Amino acid sequence: MKHFRKELWFETRLRRELINITPELDRCVSESGVQNGLALCNAMHITASVFINDDESGLHQDFEEWLEQLAPEKPHSRYRHNTYEDNGDAHLKRTIMGREVVVAITDGRLDLGPWEQVFYGEFDGKRRKRVLVKIIGE
Repeated sequence: MKHFRKELWFETRLRRELINITPELDRCVSESGVQNGLALCNAMHITASVFINDDESGLHQDFEEWLEQLAPEKPHSRYRHNTYEDNGDAHLKRTIMGREVVVAITDGRLDLGPWEQVFYGEFDGKRRKRVLVKIIGE
């Protein structure tokens, strides 16, 4: 069995951004040499997420508005966590959107559905953060 590990680093311009990381994961699968196996991709920070959905700008705006309704950024004083930070909302948003995805690899390619793409969701950005990619298989 082969195994492969790589860290992807991101530093967003905005506090909240969604980044399609499917091309980076495709490159990782190629680098790994794994033809059949599994790819795990997870955010290594508690205010960021990795999830699968459609790459459609209207949907991304819907996510932003929905998450802001569930866990608004402001007022910062609404969160007990915000004693020395102002990112209580980002922790909640990450919990809702999830920490990781696992994608099958078949014949050397990510086995995604027709519209599925993998995204890095940043909810407390403007600083360097990483995503772990771990691939195992044959």
